[in-house]
Amino acid sequence: MLSALRWPRWVPTGAATQITRLHTMTSDPGFSCSCCGAHHPELPMNFTAAAPAVWNPAFADAEDCLLSSDQCVVQGQHYFVKGLIEIPVIGGNEVFSWGVWVSLSRENFSRAADRWDTPGRESEKPYFGWLTTDLPVYSPTTLNLKTNVHTRPLGERPFVELEPTDHPLAVEQHTGITLDRVREIAAAVLHPAADG
Repeated sequence: MLSALRWPRWVPTGAATQITRLHTMTSDPGFSCSCCGAHHPELPMNFTAAAPAVWNPAFADAEDCLLSSDQCVVQGQHYFVKGLIEIPVIGGNEVFSWGVWVSLSRENFSRAADRWDTPGRESEKPYFGWLTTDLPVYSPTTLNLKTNVHTRPLGERPFVELEPTDHPLAVEQHTGITLDRVREIAAAVLHPAADG
């Protein structure tokens, strides 16, 4: 089960069985890729990471480690939940999202886990955490950005709110991005070898 997860590959949601589509594709009629020159028929509006940056496939068989689609524990000492960084698309009603992992304190992870399947969990106060996903299109790294994780109703991934800073990802979350920026992100993520 856990060995089927690949690390640390970025894939558009829906492209692998362990990844669930988070949002529908945009109404945009696809895009001409700046990396390969091909026309891609759909513009992905979300990408997700299979595991936190600290995950090692060797952990899959360890008794003190766990990786599921929503939660992760590493060596019984480090605790993570998966959530969404949502970025509004300027000039429309669509949202681009990154599926990311955030580290939580043991106390907050336990509290979130205790309420994971509880109706009304969205009334929880946000949990402070550190972003533990290195998003491939940002410099400097996105690792260890400060976040607040907001739980949502059952069946919805938590919302990850970045601390307002001058980091490009935080700026994009707070100001939005254009469809051209979404196309740029898609080209870079779909063709990582063409990157730098």
